[in-house]
Amino acid sequence: MRRDRAPDTPEHPPTTNAVPRVRASMSSTTLNFHHRFEPGLNPGRPPILLLHGTGGDEDDLLAFGRVIAPGSALLSPRGKVLEHGMPRFFRRLGEGVFDEDDLRRRANELADFVADARRAYRLSPPIAVGFSNGANIAAAVLLLRPETLAAAVLLRAMTPLSEPPIADLTGKPVLIISGKMDPIVPAANAANLAAILSNAGAAVEALTVAAGHGLSQHDVTLTQDWIARL
Repeated sequence: MRRDRAPDTPEHPPTTNAVPRVRASMSSTTLNFHHRFEPGLNPGRPPILLLHGTGGDEDDLLAFGRVIAPGSALLSPRGKVLEHGMPRFFRRLGEGVFDEDDLRRRANELADFVADARRAYRLSPPIAVGFSNGANIAAAVLLLRPETLAAAVLLRAMTPLSEPPIADLTGKPVLIISGKMDPIVPAANAANLAAILSNAGAAVEALTVAAGHGLSQHDVTLTQDWIARL
């Protein structure tokens, strides 16, 4: 079990100054997750898997995704767990406590969804971009099902598993962005996650921005630049 002191209020993505180009999209309840898919405008760009925070949904990070990865296909599922009516990707046993059994099951379920979506939409392995609860399950997928993701951006992530499995993440790019004034994620916890992923072979870049738990324009710029370099 892990400590996750997230408040019982929704987590929202930052606003951006850019005006994203809206693409045709489809909402679907098939493939075992209610989700939204936007086809890519540039077939050469990797698809983006968007994983919202507590209280978000499949629409929550779409504008963020269009800005950080223009031209990429966007795949955005809604978490299946409800906590006080707010969607999440896995359960908590109580205030600040991860249900690790549920987390492992949900991470494998999400990995299966990504595999099915890749076949249905003819996608290459995606880059996961997760915020808070979405970042935590993305980190769990990296450790439990590393073949699922080409890379990952973990925004305000915590160490998801107290006893992480041995994973081979050799050369897999991972960006971790923490908030210097984040009251929810201790700096040592984020550093521990970076160490776990690095020890598994991932090419980890860990950054800290002058922000709290919420995302800032600086997060947008850093993520956009990092994806562009890939």
